[in-house]
Amino acid sequence: MEKQLLLATSNQGKLRELRTLLDGLDVALTTPRELGVQLEVSETGDTYRANASLKALAYTRATGLIVLADDSGLEVAALNGAPGIHSARFSPKPSATDKDRRDYLLERLANSPRPWHARFVCLAAVATPQENLLFAEGICPGEIIPEERGTQGFGYDPIFFLPELQRTMAELDMHTKNKLSHRGRAVAAMRPILQELFTSLNGK
Repeated sequence: MEKQLLLATSNQGKLRELRTLLDGLDVALTTPRELGVQLEVSETGDTYRANASLKALAYTRATGLIVLADDSGLEVAALNGAPGIHSARFSPKPSATDKDRRDYLLERLANSPRPWHARFVCLAAVATPQENLLFAEGICPGEIIPEERGTQGFGYDPIFFLPELQRTMAELDMHTKNKLSHRGRAVAAMRPILQELFTSLNGK
């Protein structure tokens, strides 16, 4: 039986990153779209872990597969950690684009002194069909800058600046981003967990 891991997202930017990060893992990667699965999972948790768990469990119940889900967010010190778990919905516009959310964030920061210290946080969750949950976390510190730079990445990447590289996340090639990013660090920590999980299943 083919070993399959469902990547529980429809975000194409995130899928590209996850496929690269999981390259070489002896597992077939699939997506909800490829399986014809459409789920609307309400992210009602008050932590990244809770929201990642909700997504992972919903998809494993729907498909019977092992599922990797994540919840991530941008935490800005000058905004007391906002937008945090609300990062994907951080805009007064009902159908906001990534650009709308970046613009709104900069509006909120306009009267705060720079540097605008921030960090990206990612909590990865793996759910098994038996509804066991495994977790890994990744954090990437940086700061927000007022002008967009770079065309790679998605979300807040064009205004998330990495002082040690003097570049934004959107100015990094995929290889460099995956070594430094919050998602890259979380999935790197999850890889040996997944390897052990699938190896143990293979032995049964």
